[in-house]
Amino acid sequence: MRILRSLGVAAVAALAATGTGAAVAQAGDGVGLSGTQLAADQIGRSANVQHLFNTPHAGPLAGATGSDIAFSGNKAFVGNYNGFVIYDVTKPASPTKLATVSCPGSQNDITISGNLLYLSTDSSRSDTSCASTAAPVTEKASWEGIKIFDVSDPTNPKYLKAVETSCGSHTNTLVPGGKDTDYIYVSSYSPRAEYPDCQPPHDSISIIEVPKANPTAAKVVAEPNLFPDGGNPGGTQPSGDSYSATTGCHDITAYPSKKIAAGACMGDGVIFDISNPVAPKVIETVQDTTNFAFWHSATFNNKGTKVVFTDELGGGGRATCNTTVGPNRGANAIFDLSSDNQLTFKSYYKIQRHQFDSENCVAHNGSLIPVNGRDVMVQSWYMGGTSFWDFTDSENPREIGYFERGPNGGAGGGGGGTWSSYYYNGHVYSSDLGKGFDVLKITDPSLKKAADVKMNELNPQSQPVYQTR
Repeated sequence: MRILRSLGVAAVAALAATGTGAAVAQAGDGVGLSGTQLAADQIGRSANVQHLFNTPHAGPLAGATGSDIAFSGNKAFVGNYNGFVIYDVTKPASPTKLATVSCPGSQNDITISGNLLYLSTDSSRSDTSCASTAAPVTEKASWEGIKIFDVSDPTNPKYLKAVETSCGSHTNTLVPGGKDTDYIYVSSYSPRAEYPDCQPPHDSISIIEVPKANPTAAKVVAEPNLFPDGGNPGGTQPSGDSYSATTGCHDITAYPSKKIAAGACMGDGVIFDISNPVAPKVIETVQDTTNFAFWHSATFNNKGTKVVFTDELGGGGRATCNTTVGPNRGANAIFDLSSDNQLTFKSYYKIQRHQFDSENCVAHNGSLIPVNGRDVMVQSWYMGGTSFWDFTDSENPREIGYFERGPNGGAGGGGGGTWSSYYYNGHVYSSDLGKGFDVLKITDPSLKKAADVKMNELNPQSQPVYQTR
């Protein structure tokens, strides 16, 4: 594999003057219905959640998997295994599409910083271009890593630079380095001896330094070994399911105001000191060999006194929201975080809206809803839909609203569902694996003041401190 120092190639942008989606009628929804009560493709929702908009994957992104979302100003940047879409969400009930960028390379996890967009490639490609094709991971010449785009003109994004990283980039996290520099923490995992650019033990992350004034000079500046003892060796739970060995991290969420980050690192939950962004230090580690199979993602509460870790049991492809698997596996784990950054487990949270055995359902990506004095989160659960839940009482979390769809209407029904659900400036935006881009609104009166909190930019894996009211 190789690092391409300068590309200067504009990505393909397909422009649309108006959005292709539509406001969604409420009358046919199954208000109060959920899970196994729903027919194929039927919408179920709580009475306090409105479904405002949906637009399917289209053009070069049609048929590919929807992934993560980032926000800047009045724009949403929505990832897809075949590229990404930029929407103008000035009118959340009727977003307009500004550009579609065709650039295959799953997962295309997405982060925004000013006019720069960072895109993760974790599938082996023939080269660094947006015209690349799939290539064997066993070939040294194949490429995986981070792609950097200039989105100063959101109708015409330009591809600037590619940076190769060890084992590719499954996810990426922005760690601000001041006004002049971005640091990108690149998480990847699953090394094998036959992969020339992803060699065991891979107990590390890659850190890319990006000079904002000259992003084509971006380069890997550190690959810190986070687990010199090897981390969790993996094993078997009492249930008979395996829990993952630690060979890197799946995702990292930074909390820059406290100079800490939370890492979901396969077999370990981790707190990092990131006061020196190129030399993060592990200062706390927890394991759960009874109920957690794969530490997937992490979210701080607004005060930085709690961390919610998610367990992606089955890798997102398994039906776990049922009585067989139960309430503690494939769930969230809520930890209190002390002033000296020690984690104390308090409880699990899992949706109790049981799904059909044909439906993949497990804890996935979400973000805070900024409410003064409370800890409230919105979160994706694949076919379990979008859950709004309150963990103010760490030991007694509860769902306060939801939106979901019944089994897919294709032959045999089955899987898909929402990958990411994030709150941004009064609305919830959801990226569905197969159904496209959704906009929701929660009308719970107790959350009303959250809409007064306005952000200029949001990467859920680089958490701001919300000025709640």
